[in-house]
Amino acid sequence: MSTTYAARMAAGALAALLVLAGCSSKAKDDNEDKGAAGGVKTGDGISGKTITLGVLTDMTGVYATLGKSVTQAQQLYVKQLNADGGVCGYKVALTVRDHGYDPQKAVAGYTELEPKVLGFAQFIGSPFVAAVKQRIDGQDKGLVLPQAWSASLLGSPYIRVIGSTYDIETINAVDFLMKEKGIKKGDKIGHVYFEGDYGESALVGSKHMAKESGLTVVEQKIKPTDNDMTAQVAALKKAGVKAVVISAGPRQAASLVGVAAAGGFDVPVIGNNSAFAPQLLATQAGPALMKNYYVANPSLPIGADTPGAKKLVADYKKAYPKDSLDNGVVAGWTAVSAFGEALKKACDSKDLTREGVDKALLTIDALDTGFGIPQNFTDPNSPSSKQSVILQPDKSVTGGMKVVREAEASTVAEGYTPGA
Repeated sequence: MSTTYAARMAAGALAALLVLAGCSSKAKDDNEDKGAAGGVKTGDGISGKTITLGVLTDMTGVYATLGKSVTQAQQLYVKQLNADGGVCGYKVALTVRDHGYDPQKAVAGYTELEPKVLGFAQFIGSPFVAAVKQRIDGQDKGLVLPQAWSASLLGSPYIRVIGSTYDIETINAVDFLMKEKGIKKGDKIGHVYFEGDYGESALVGSKHMAKESGLTVVEQKIKPTDNDMTAQVAALKKAGVKAVVISAGPRQAASLVGVAAAGGFDVPVIGNNSAFAPQLLATQAGPALMKNYYVANPSLPIGADTPGAKKLVADYKKAYPKDSLDNGVVAGWTAVSAFGEALKKACDSKDLTREGVDKALLTIDALDTGFGIPQNFTDPNSPSSKQSVILQPDKSVTGGMKVVREAEASTVAEGYTPGA
């Protein structure tokens, strides 16, 4: 009896899925050639007088502080855009889902929102974006501007990496260690990295730079759930590394730097752009982070001395007076600004369908959001920039990060092609 019951349940579940699939494709067909006032073509994600964009964020997982900042910056942008009249007479709305850096929740969130939105202004997590890349490139074709920098995401006309990919960013990070921190040919450097797309993309960069520069990389692979870096520090100290690269989350970076300092392991540590949160400066690891930690970043920090940065700081503080400023604000603002510019250009072309917005982004070759590095979206095979700014934690400045090397692409980064 239980076998028959199970078979009936499975058949019922399959039937329900087929009905759902049928509904979603029918909704798309009905939507495809909707026209709006003024002869503007519209489609998925536009209903009534509203353009809806999706936000797949992390409010409760390993990147909770980053996710909150990215999301609030995007909500601020949309509020200001709508106050200025919106796009083509439409208001823009964000539909937010928290995946908590959980693979199943991330894919489920994408599956739920995709039929209802024009595209995604946020999608945190390289492994999760990679998991749905085939669907995005295949049938969905909605623009996705992720907070993810894996080189495996390049080559898609719909998923557009903003700033240098992790491999290029890591090449620039190691270049900084060699030029500014005394690392030289013959030295060993450690690399602590998350398993999966993010960490392994960064590892490709450190290995490429090591090969070009005569260094040896000592690898330490970790999981996003590993928070205590004591074993990794012990292994790297024993191996005699002269510096460490970390491609993980803020918690792992704080543990690594704190444990190293406590054990008298006095070497410079540099992280990728998502491996820091200023809230860490209030922890026990704070002094060690300010002494020995650096971050390679795709833009100037939130506390940059530019008119755009200063305006964003003032507006964000007014909107969210209780929340701290960090570089998640910059990442969120830059992505939603790029999406906003694509919407405006698509409006000018009278085509607000997914295809129209995708095409519009391809015409943007120097987007400047006030954070030092213009972004070029004309080539889907390349990241929008190869430059990195090197930052150092400093609790005395806005956003907790100061610039120690201005935006540049190292010679090795310039000559490097991701995935080649």
